[in-house]
Amino acid sequence: MDVIMSVVGGDASADYDAYIVIKATCMALIINGTDTTVVALTWALSLLLNNHYALKKAQEELEMHIGKDRIVNESDIKNLVYLQAVVKETLRLYPIAFLGGPRAFSEDCTVVGYHVPKGTWLLINMWKLHHDPEIWSDPFEFRPERFTTPNHKDVDVKGRDFELIPFGAGRRSCPGIGFGLQMLHIVLATLLHTFDMSTLNGGLVDMTATAGLTNAKATPLQVLVTPRLVATING
Repeated sequence: MDVIMSVVGGDASADYDAYIVIKATCMALIINGTDTTVVALTWALSLLLNNHYALKKAQEELEMHIGKDRIVNESDIKNLVYLQAVVKETLRLYPIAFLGGPRAFSEDCTVVGYHVPKGTWLLINMWKLHHDPEIWSDPFEFRPERFTTPNHKDVDVKGRDFELIPFGAGRRSCPGIGFGLQMLHIVLATLLHTFDMSTLNGGLVDMTATAGLTNAKATPLQVLVTPRLVATING
């Protein structure tokens, strides 16, 4: 807030109301950040529950680096390579927004031989990019291991690699990338490390998505959780 107030309020040449810009920016951040992390976390847990080998592998990694005598700290995340791969694969398969945010061309452009006039609105089909068989082998399968192989281990989700852009890219990418990823990693790691999880009847989780700007799960995720660390931490 200090930075945005100093930047916007200090622009003496602007012909707009600085307070309206600041309030509108804060409202956009709050609205867009209210449910997106929850949506991503729900998909991650659903995918892990439908792929028990990945759930077990993630928990084994947590036990190897953290043990059972303490809970996860933010400083542990950098060592959890497989957990990071799970997050990337989740955002690849189920981007938080299928089409991202709308963009408008600020000037006339030529894109792949097509003339695009100024003011044209653009929507990028992130889902299509993330499922392109020319880039991703078995694109519809949940395979976190793909992000531990030489081909994709250095691919990140921050807009540098255009084959994986769940937060968009460029100057108009999501301003909450850092906070969103931080929360997603630490919450997912804490849940997997602290609890054993299973579905109510041992069946598969329904992976149907809703139609809308945010890629939410159509049905609630119901999970049975059993504490894993209570005895060792309290004992």
